Amino acid sequence: MKVAIIGKGNVGKAIASGLRLKHEIKFGHRDPNEPIRQAAQWGEVIILAVPYDAAQNVVKELGSATDGKTVIDVSNALTDNMELAVGFTTSAAEELQRMLPKAYVVKAFNTVFAGNQSTGRIGNEKLSLFVAGDDRKAKQNVMSLGTDIGFDVVDAGPLKNARCLEPMGLLMINLGLLLRMGTKIGYKLVRE
Repeated sequence: MKVAIIGKGNVGKAIASGLRLKHEIKFGHRDPNEPIRQAAQWGEVIILAVPYDAAQNVVKELGSATDGKTVIDVSNALTDNMELAVGFTTSAAEELQRMLPKAYVVKAFNTVFAGNQSTGRIGNEKLSLFVAGDDRKAKQNVMSLGTDIGFDVVDAGPLKNARCLEPMGLLMINLGLLLRMGTKIGYKLVRE
């Protein structure tokens, strides 16, 4: 697949590293040499790997380049005080879907620390990648990308379930950074 990654921070680079062996990658960035809209027009799937508070400006720049495409929201909508910026009746992913009504937004990768996103593992243990979205084909695209990286992919239901995934991301950040467990931790859904 042609995967456009908007953002070149730790998350964007880690996901690119995990996908590079099986997929074509093109970055879109605020650097004029890597135009955001051009990358999105090129990509079949677009990963929005920008901070939550930058999403609205990036969406304006993307314009119609996302129409009919899968857009993966990897953000955690947090305030400066490390609290949820939205929740309960909506999520960052649902708000992104409202801003991009002709795209197929899928929530994924937000419950995994960037350092673990390139392999989907910690040591020999596969991490779970929770994927929520309303469009079946878009969700399958994202689940396929997650499997290609090495994750144990979990269908987390419709996009409104991002309301659960975003607090899971906040909990992971609190455990890893505030409670000093480090970033070599992650979620694993155990099945019988």
